[in-house]
Amino acid sequence: MTTSSTMGIPAHVPEDRVVDFDYLRPTGIDEDLHLAWKNAQDTLPGIFWTPRNGGHWVVTRADAIKAIQLDHKRFSHARLTIGGEYVREGAVVQMDPPRHASYRMLISPTFSPKAVAALEPIVRETTISIVEELRPKGECEFVGDFAKILPVVVFLGTVDLPLEDRDYLLPHAEKMLRPRDAQEQLESHTALAEYVARALAARAEQPGSDLLSKIVTAKIDGEPIAFEAAVALSQVVLAGGLDTVASILGFVIRFLALNPGHRQQLIDDPSLVPNAVEELIRRHGLINTARLITQDTEFQGMQLKEGEQILVPNHLYGLDEQQVDNPLVVDFTRPHPEQHYAAFGNGPHRCPGSFLAKTELTVFLQEWLARIPDFVIKPGTTPRMASGAVNTTHELHLAWDTDPR
Repeated sequence: MTTSSTMGIPAHVPEDRVVDFDYLRPTGIDEDLHLAWKNAQDTLPGIFWTPRNGGHWVVTRADAIKAIQLDHKRFSHARLTIGGEYVREGAVVQMDPPRHASYRMLISPTFSPKAVAALEPIVRETTISIVEELRPKGECEFVGDFAKILPVVVFLGTVDLPLEDRDYLLPHAEKMLRPRDAQEQLESHTALAEYVARALAARAEQPGSDLLSKIVTAKIDGEPIAFEAAVALSQVVLAGGLDTVASILGFVIRFLALNPGHRQQLIDDPSLVPNAVEELIRRHGLINTARLITQDTEFQGMQLKEGEQILVPNHLYGLDEQQVDNPLVVDFTRPHPEQHYAAFGNGPHRCPGSFLAKTELTVFLQEWLARIPDFVIKPGTTPRMASGAVNTTHELHLAWDTDPR
């Protein structure tokens, strides 16, 4: 997935719809990832072809994004990343309805609102513990010191995996979602698959009440799940659980560090926090998934060919003026911001972990701001952000006064 990977322009692509655009390095990413993508949305065609990364289509507007998310016949999940592999047995995020439903049902109960509510005390206890440890230090590298700890501690508990495995698992999840090249992605994919296979083999012999035990002992259409399918499904759950919430936390804390007025709003009126979570998700979306075009078809005035891929940047949905007024403005009183984003997808593939993600963000805002209300990006440092299948913040140094008298 190198940025230099290009290919010839297909004959059916109009010349005025060819754009040299690299979704891994949109212009301006080093200053502000989301503004870089917003600039692409505002200045580039609503649908275009880029020769970068093997050549693929890109859509940028909310109507096209939602239409593709809901049209599984023409736009398949079978290749969910640009240049990625085809669907494997059990890789639920790469399945299309109706087959997708049987596998999704295995994991959905673990992340239902009721199940997540039972996890909330663990989320809060973990959050308070980390923040209290950081507070007297006066600074932290937020991604490593907080964002990659809280969601991982909670998630590894739901699958009953050792917390000490975090340092092995996190780098592989990162490389799967934002690889430097195809070889790196393959190596991390293989490493995670082998790890999961060992864990599942142990659960098959001695099942517990955790999610991995439920997967490996499950039945699909009345038959025991194939072990390969159990590995693939568990691997997807693991990679998503280790990475996604950590990514959104980085963007949220960066925004709050740069906007003290918004911080003060939440401190003065904590009842705004739930709506603020929805608004911050809308403004700082993460996902850039792709689809495989299954048949020659017309879409948004373009002729698309079977076998081509199209990038669907879900995070641009909530930044589109056609969808929401003043989309770059973060307004914690905005009515129903959750109706104006597609961060968790639309339709059958809506992310089952959305309730847990929102709970972790809510608790984070409540407990961090109660203990470290005033903070800035550490002078002399620059946040490092990355665009990929999941946008993220790689590094973000914060500083605060430990004696704010």
